[in-house]
Amino acid sequence: MFNQEVLQAIEAAVKASERLHGGEIRFAIESSLHAQALWRDLPPRERALQVFSHTRAWDTHANNGVLIYVLHADRDVEIVADRGFNHKVAPAEWEEVCRRMETAFRSNDYRRGAVEGIQAAGALIARHFPVSDANELPDRPLLL
Repeated sequence: MFNQEVLQAIEAAVKASERLHGGEIRFAIESSLHAQALWRDLPPRERALQVFSHTRAWDTHANNGVLIYVLHADRDVEIVADRGFNHKVAPAEWEEVCRRMETAFRSNDYRRGAVEGIQAAGALIARHFPVSDANELPDRPLLL
């Protein structure tokens, strides 16, 4: 579902979005959880927090990294935003972006769901972080 064309569209959407704000978006796709995580009944949100840490999405100068985590097997999307967004973007706003992406994924429209999700997250970021030339995190989606 996340073929080369979709992955290239995700990377292009991240690049385009980051030209409009000073935040950093990291997009990660995991096909399914490993047996150990399933055995522990690891919720997708907890796994997204692990990936946020592992990818060092928190390691930005302005604490403005955002991870969009997709657990493909469950068609679940989680967004983890760094502490620079505390008291600026409500959790419900990030959740709305996730639900819109999940709706597109359920219709097997992965390209549209991912690109529109990146654009929507970028709009939330742009409200609080003006344009910056820094690119602190890779734009290429991460396949786990």
